[in-house]
Amino acid sequence: MISSVKGRVTAIGRDYLVVDVGGVGLKVHVPTGTLSQASPGRTAELFTHLHVRENELALYGFASEEELDFFELLLGVAGVGPRVALNILSKVPADALRQAIAQEQVEFLARVPGIGPKTAKKIVFHLKDKVRAEAGVAVTPVLSEADAELIAALTSLGYSVVEAQAALQTLPRDEALSIEERIRLALMYFAG
Repeated sequence: MISSVKGRVTAIGRDYLVVDVGGVGLKVHVPTGTLSQASPGRTAELFTHLHVRENELALYGFASEEELDFFELLLGVAGVGPRVALNILSKVPADALRQAIAQEQVEFLARVPGIGPKTAKKIVFHLKDKVRAEAGVAVTPVLSEADAELIAALTSLGYSVVEAQAALQTLPRDEALSIEERIRLALMYFAG
């Protein structure tokens, strides 16, 4: 029904933008990545999904059609509503999610706040074939066991999955490093 909106951002909330489109302020729920790039007075162009429920109409917006497509793919999984799907896309980039699902890495998804092992298994089970069938999705391991251990350690220290992945990307690919050394290097990355 409403496939996109383009207008001036008039307000920014915790998980939404108010976009003025022709004098009408539309409240559009967006992932944190899109939220962090917005500022009042600037123009925003969002690809949208209108979620209709018995007592609510909610608009969800994304900076790219790819993000919107993945959001709608997540909505096809029983037990995953728009808030959960938005939370997933707020915490982990769509490309990393595609890879995790293609590789059936349930533990990676289960580390996203608000997603338990049960929901992570459902997502992988229902989407793995669809994700694998998409063009351009390489089937390569997302995380080694050591990488998964490092991300688990960093998330238990309070860092988000995205922050832990960013730190992981800066580490040398030396397999001889102990987990303690890898954690120390990751913490040095966060320290600046």
